[in-house]
Parts: sequence; structure tokens; C-alpha cells
Amino acid sequence: MTQSTAPTLYQGQFGEYTITQGDRRGVVIYRISLGIAALSFALGTGLALWQSQNPGVLSALTGLYGIFCLALGVSLLTIHIYMAFLHRLLQLFWVIGVVAAGAIALLSPTPLVLTIYHQPLTLLGVGFTFAALTGIFFKEAVCFNRLETKFLTPMIPLLLLGHWSGLLSLGVEQKLLGLWAGLFVIFALRKAFQDIPADIGDKSVFAYLRDRRTTGTVPVSDS
Repeated sequence: MTQSTAPTLYQGQFGEYTITQGDRRGVVIYRISLGIAALSFALGTGLALWQSQNPGVLSALTGLYGIFCLALGVSLLTIHIYMAFLHRLLQLFWVIGVVAAGAIALLSPTPLVLTIYHQPLTLLGVGFTFAALTGIFFKEAVCFNRLETKFLTPMIPLLLLGHWSGLLSLGVEQKLLGLWAGLFVIFALRKAFQDIPADIGDKSVFAYLRDRRTTGTVPVSDS
């Protein structure tokens, strides 16, 4: 005779809740997509720093950037953030950045990465993608106190704004880019071993905020 196992009850701030297989699947997808984004970014960084003179590398960088953007988009769909406004804002940033990168890739006669590097003003569009990534790092720093995300959160805007303004030397930019890629990989690896319920969050808070939203008082969602 098979004995069914009752789901584990968790005590949240606003009541009890359970974690479903769908919840766990979403976290796994979030972490895998972050890993893919980190790996593609690290590979692209390595090629840009050490193989930039190879003509075929520029095309490879465009492909790796596309993979990075796609994986980041999946991460933004599956991440758990209590504030719906912030969640939607990060997704909007991703859309703006991807549209800008696509337009540059189609209209510019030079490869995407080369165009962005030599025309820093393009960061006013493409940079929104990295603003979305910074939002993920900020959320992880606040929620889980991760050391690497505390460095990544200010490092990304510092590097992008430094390149845009021309205040950073090439050597400093290369070091910051390499450090960014390395810390991103470390972050993704550490996420893979974190307890799944921690990434799901307190579902009673999501339920409470969803109920408040239906009354028109708090613009949030449970996604």
C-alpha cells in the first residue's frame, strides 16, 4: 500500500504556505539561465581580451552576446521579486537593451561589439540590458548578502559610465571587465548550491501583496 507524503508546510509572515514542483522548477530554470548567461559572458570576455585580433572572434562575440541576452531574459522571467514594479522595470530594461542591440547589429556596418566599443553613445540603449543584470545582482545582494554581488552592483555602472565618458583607461577597463566576468561566474556557481526554498521566498508575502493588489492598494504580483 502506497502512503502519500503530505507537502511540507512553511510558516511565512502572513501565514502558512507550501512549495510546489512548479515553484522548484522555476528556480532551477532561473539558476540554469543565470549559469548560461555567466558562461557566455565569461567566454565573450575572454575572447575580447585575448583574441580580439582574430577576425572570426568578432562574429563569435555577437553570437555569445545573443546567448547572454536570451539567458538573461529567461532569468528575469523566473526570478522571484516581491515588488512587481521593480520586476517589470527590470524586464522593461532588458527589452530596451535587446531592441537597441538588435538595431545596432542590423544597421551598423561593423560587428556589434566593435560598434559599441568605438561608439560609446550606443550604451545609452544597450546599457539597459546591463542595468537589468545589475538589478538582479542588487536583489541578490540585499536578499542573500552575497559578497560578489556587492562588488558587481557598483562595478557594472562604473565600468559602463567610465567607458561612455572616456574617464577610464583601456587597462582599467580590461581589468574591470575581467573581474566582472569572474565574479559573475562565481555568483552563478554559488547559486547552483543554494537551497531552493530560499530563492522562492515567502509565498505568504506574495499572496498578501496579490490580495492587496486586487483591492487597488499595492501594485505587486506573485511572479
